[in-house]
Amino acid sequence: MLAAEVTIKPQFHDFDPMQVVWHGNYARYLEEARAALLDRIGYNYPEMVASGLAWPIVDMQLKYIRPIRYGQRIRVTATLVEYEHRLRFDYRLRDEASGEILTKARTTQLAVRISDGELMFAAPQELLDKVRALL
Repeated sequence: MLAAEVTIKPQFHDFDPMQVVWHGNYARYLEEARAALLDRIGYNYPEMVASGLAWPIVDMQLKYIRPIRYGQRIRVTATLVEYEHRLRFDYRLRDEASGEILTKARTTQLAVRISDGELMFAAPQELLDKVRALL
């Protein structure tokens, strides 16, 4: 499947009093990797809106394996695993130096027609064509 990777160095404001990345910041890290992958596909948020669709996240799962600590650089990989009826991405957050997996995650997005809020049960042909051209 298609994948993209970003490197992130969490900043001071990302950490909680226990000196680990606060759990709420992980969604932002996933978003950075997902946006990089959507850019690669050529179907990021401006293209979604142009196609008349919003793609809200309807499910997000995270499995915290090891904490991210101050000064640690991480690589976040997003992999597209479903695209015909919904967008599903799997993620791996790894320590940049060792490659050790720190977190596993998954998000699911569904297409919603912007004009009336109607849930769509198939991806637009434009997205299907773009993904298939890269496979």
